[in-house]
Amino acid sequence: MDSRPSHTHPDVVVGVDGSAAALTAVRLAAREAARRGRHLRIVHAFIWPLMHVNVGASEAVPEGGLRHDAERVLAEAAETATAAEPDLTVAIELRTGAPAPVLLAAARDADLLVLGDRGLGGFTGLLLGSVAVQAAAHSTTPVLISRGEEHTGGPIVAGVDDSAAGRAAVEAAFVAAEQRHAALLAVRTWTAPPTATIYTPPVPPDFGPVEDAERLVLADAVAAGLDRHPKVDVREQLVCGRPGRTLVQLSELAQLVVVGARGRGGFTGLLLGSVSQQVLHHAACPVLVVPDPRPDRAS
Repeated sequence: MDSRPSHTHPDVVVGVDGSAAALTAVRLAAREAARRGRHLRIVHAFIWPLMHVNVGASEAVPEGGLRHDAERVLAEAAETATAAEPDLTVAIELRTGAPAPVLLAAARDADLLVLGDRGLGGFTGLLLGSVAVQAAAHSTTPVLISRGEEHTGGPIVAGVDDSAAGRAAVEAAFVAAEQRHAALLAVRTWTAPPTATIYTPPVPPDFGPVEDAERLVLADAVAAGLDRHPKVDVREQLVCGRPGRTLVQLSELAQLVVVGARGRGGFTGLLLGSVSQQVLHHAACPVLVVPDPRPDRAS
């Protein structure tokens, strides 16, 4: 099944698997598509043909079968999206393959990929499903993970660093604030140099120059965003602390937290940084992960 609208603008893509978390993601995706003026494309990964399993009706279940179940999942998701945004153009796709590769391929030219934080078949103790982790790590399209709740009236929270993905995340946060008519809280964290915790000098160390330098990075990032989005109401917050923990705390009152896929100081081989992982696993609101925009980004 492949019923795509014919248009030139990129879609918002949402992955579904029949779980309650996926339907919550569909509602979030529908709202995002409406805000962005995009069509919504609902994708279900159908892995059974690859495993040579009979997917059609059988003597035992003449009106059923795995393909019928997959089509039912898509139909339910489409109804959910239309109920959330009646004027939205919705298309459904049944694609053969494993979930993560299918969704990454479907979203390659999309405006946004939306996923639930947990799907069917996940281990109970996991805070975030493996498909969501893989998509956030490997997607070249921004990935919105449905978590917690969009706290109405709360700000858009953006983690600020001077990496390529960090700068792209700040821009995405300005756009989100503009689309939602929300305030933007731009947050940068810093920690004391390691030597300050090793020795106890007779006079407390002066962190003024370090703090001033960090404040300048934050101010520059905000100024660059305001040049392109002058109507956004922005507040800057400089915090001495751990970035992941700070953003998770702020998510308790936020509509959305926006982070870069990888920031400064991460290991080169990691496609998803420790801060973004921590926020994805623990945030109390949806999280937008913005990839490194460089064309030579590892995939």
